[in-house]
Amino acid sequence: MLAVSEACERNKAPILAVLAGELAASRAVLEIGSGTGQHAVHFASHLTHLSWQPSEVRAQLPPLIERLQCEAPPNVRAAIALDVHDDPWAARDLDAVFSANTLHIMAWSAVREFFRGCGALLRAGGVLCVYGPVRYRGEYTSASNAQFDQWLKDRDPQSGIRDFEALDALACAQGLKLRADHPMPANNQTLVWHRPA
Repeated sequence: MLAVSEACERNKAPILAVLAGELAASRAVLEIGSGTGQHAVHFASHLTHLSWQPSEVRAQLPPLIERLQCEAPPNVRAAIALDVHDDPWAARDLDAVFSANTLHIMAWSAVREFFRGCGALLRAGGVLCVYGPVRYRGEYTSASNAQFDQWLKDRDPQSGIRDFEALDALACAQGLKLRADHPMPANNQTLVWHRPA
């Protein structure tokens, strides 16, 4: 039986609506933290102009591979093992990166490595799309996000909802410029950076 994320089922339609515009000029996307593979299958099925590269840390690859074997459309590549601390990343010939609900799970040191890796991968015109909850100037966008952040930190003190300003600073340090900040359902955002041509 395939692993299912209810969050993926809830958020895949609104994320797709954003990606359809933001990745219209892209041709090959690396997804960081593909999890159950539901996003990869759904987005690639609708964004047929893209080659979709799923990835996951090695220990979490089996459920991803299982779904892709059952459901992946032709434009989904075989899943690869990728840890953001790897240098260089085992990903080539890509002009966009997408990640959903990962930066608040990672330690801050891993978030820094995420942006380092994106900066090394993305050339002129490259796009980075990140979906998930963020804070602005240290303030939560909702009471439920504040509660969620406390739950995250109780579970793992190194995790937590990140400040937009800190994420943007990491992106800027890699030569990436903010292009859009899309409000999403359930108090999430999709942040989009790009490397100017």
